[in-house]
Amino acid sequence: MDVKNLFKIAAEAKASDLHLLVGQPPIIRIDGELVTVNSVWSGKEFYGPMSVTDLTVVTELLLDKEQRARLIKEKDLDCSYAINGVRFRVNLSYEKNNLCVVARVIEEKKPTLEEIGMPDIIKDLLDQPQGLILITGPTGCGKSTTLAAMVNHINSTRSCHIVTLEDPIEYIFTSDKSLVAQRQLGSDVSSFASGLKHVLRQDPNVIMVGEMRDLETISAAITLAETGHLVLATLHTYNAVQTVDRIIDIFPPHQQAQVKSQLSMLLSAVISQRLLPRISGGRVAARELLIRNSAVANLIREGKISQLKSVMEMNSRNGMVTLDSHLKELYKAGEISKETMTTYLEDSEAI
Repeated sequence: MDVKNLFKIAAEAKASDLHLLVGQPPIIRIDGELVTVNSVWSGKEFYGPMSVTDLTVVTELLLDKEQRARLIKEKDLDCSYAINGVRFRVNLSYEKNNLCVVARVIEEKKPTLEEIGMPDIIKDLLDQPQGLILITGPTGCGKSTTLAAMVNHINSTRSCHIVTLEDPIEYIFTSDKSLVAQRQLGSDVSSFASGLKHVLRQDPNVIMVGEMRDLETISAAITLAETGHLVLATLHTYNAVQTVDRIIDIFPPHQQAQVKSQLSMLLSAVISQRLLPRISGGRVAARELLIRNSAVANLIREGKISQLKSVMEMNSRNGMVTLDSHLKELYKAGEISKETMTTYLEDSEAI
């Protein structure tokens, strides 16, 4: 089986992901739906179920000797792969004691804020020298693409030093008006927390963290924002309110009052998003935006997190929006179906 060709097929088919699993034919995800490679591949080769040997060939293609040893020891590994100018973010893991591979297709062209439909108010926040901007949502909702669009905007409009910490590096940036340094977990830095601990010595203005995974990383990100830097990061949380709750709750009780005070001053915005099937084809982002103002700051400081949604609903003119409100806008604009809207509404009685 020509496993290298599978990556080419995924890229040509405009797939978002390629799945390789022992006993299953190669599968790709197009516009959110899983289909077999054979259903979109017009070539002569028929791709049957993957064998153990096929997956071994894949690991030899993707990994060097040191990475293969680490995969055997840790049973899970992230890496990147490029072919014909197309990059992939790859995760290798084990399933029923067999290797399985999931490769995310990374478009060569860097996304812009306009292309992903980001409101103009986010540009204003990205032009600020200090703050904490969080992009949240489930896996596969476009968080990495949104981060890349933000870095792309800063790189093309501001003269500053951008340092990214990624696992792995996805979009490759060429320094434009800014100087961009991209550090990959594993090869360039041992952990996000370690990278953030030492980043101050690298004279950064903007710091991008691929994912805030633990207390140490979240604490370091808040400290960096507090010391006069713009920090961009992602979290696996469902909505804006849960994001604020999650950050506060991860700290020990005796530190939570201090964290509330810090967040009330530093949290510029929380952008929570989903990728939904578009009626005309492809996918469209539905977003929830929480933007710090005096009311938001007071509620965070006082620990009245549950009231943040009400503030978002009352401040639509200032750029805030709830997920339900944006879903209804997308439906009225003919972007998504009524079924899609009702599936993702948080308050199903508010139709």
